[in-house]
Amino acid sequence: MNFPPIQEQLDIITGNVVEIISVDELEQKLLWSHKTNSPLKIKLGADPSRPDLHLGHSVVLRKLREFQDLGHQAILIIGDFTAMIGDPSGKSKTRPQLTAEEARENGKSYFEQASKILDPEKTTICYNSDWLGTMGFADVVRLASHYTVARMLERDDFERRYRSREPISIHEFLYPLAQGMDSVHLKNDVELGGTDQKFNLLVGRDLQREYGIIPQVCITMPLLVGTAGSEKMSKSLGNAICFNDSPEDMYGKALSIPDTLIETYTKLLLPQGELAVKDILGKININPRTAKRSMAKQIVASYFSQQEAECAETNFDQLFVHKKAPDNIELFEIDLQSIPIIDLLVNLGAASSKSDARRMIQQKSVTVDERKIEEIAENIELSSEPKIIRAGKRKFFKVAAKKHVE
Repeated sequence: MNFPPIQEQLDIITGNVVEIISVDELEQKLLWSHKTNSPLKIKLGADPSRPDLHLGHSVVLRKLREFQDLGHQAILIIGDFTAMIGDPSGKSKTRPQLTAEEARENGKSYFEQASKILDPEKTTICYNSDWLGTMGFADVVRLASHYTVARMLERDDFERRYRSREPISIHEFLYPLAQGMDSVHLKNDVELGGTDQKFNLLVGRDLQREYGIIPQVCITMPLLVGTAGSEKMSKSLGNAICFNDSPEDMYGKALSIPDTLIETYTKLLLPQGELAVKDILGKININPRTAKRSMAKQIVASYFSQQEAECAETNFDQLFVHKKAPDNIELFEIDLQSIPIIDLLVNLGAASSKSDARRMIQQKSVTVDERKIEEIAENIELSSEPKIIRAGKRKFFKVAAKKHVE
């Protein structure tokens, strides 16, 4: 394996990072890698607390991809066991625990989604239930003996909850120890995480040392602010752009961010060094609207294709600038002449439930052929002539009654 020069690697690795513990140790590990012609093992864990990855996850995934491109081994851990504990990082109260079935189900698509950024052929995928699930009670007691309650309370979120008399469950103290055992099991050289993961990463470093393993280098990345411009990106807060969003939704959401976030999104979400990225950064102060449109299009292209990004931009302009429905609306044929609007919205997938459909109608966000629907009990009459259903700002459906052959 021909690795790039160490300084070149350091220049790439240190880009956009918040903190490296420590740079000297990282340099020593790279030197060892160069001398022995051996790749470093780079670990990134993701708990499948929800089924979708969002662009906040992409910040650390892109750093992992940089390590891959430098010739190192990327290890992606699906934390199906740790998800059953619930990561307390940054939380003001105890997080709901997932069942094993929920954690596994959510984790199924994680690797497929992460592969939109990582090279799947060069990625090792692991489930931490494979080793954490085999530990007995005596093993857990032995593990817990390595850390004190005082040390745990040094963690900001635990300290805040303790001082405000918010309950802290014992199992929450076990979370950083469980994540640290991932590092003991894998003997990785580097672990990546967001700034909210710093304590967990340091626990892994300490436990490796306790178990006689050379401690990992900890690299923390910035937390991506959500589309509203205030809190960190989170699907539960409704401010996320998800990997599985359609090109049109991804483009529209990216375009909705405040101008103050254009530079941050461009630097954290797009491959650095490309001419398109440099062009965006150069336009921010001159013409932020043009810069934001270019940024949104490049974000879509990085998850889909340049052609789909162009199409998403065209559809967005047609919808919001020219006030017309997109041209490429999928046709749904229904074997009914008449259907309640609530049932129609659920059947089309425009609403997740009947209560969700009622809410959309009450918020006056549903139209049929540009006529706003105001009655929850309204029936929609269908014929062979398609009707255009609009649900919310960006969801369009073309619906017609199914033709029957006599």
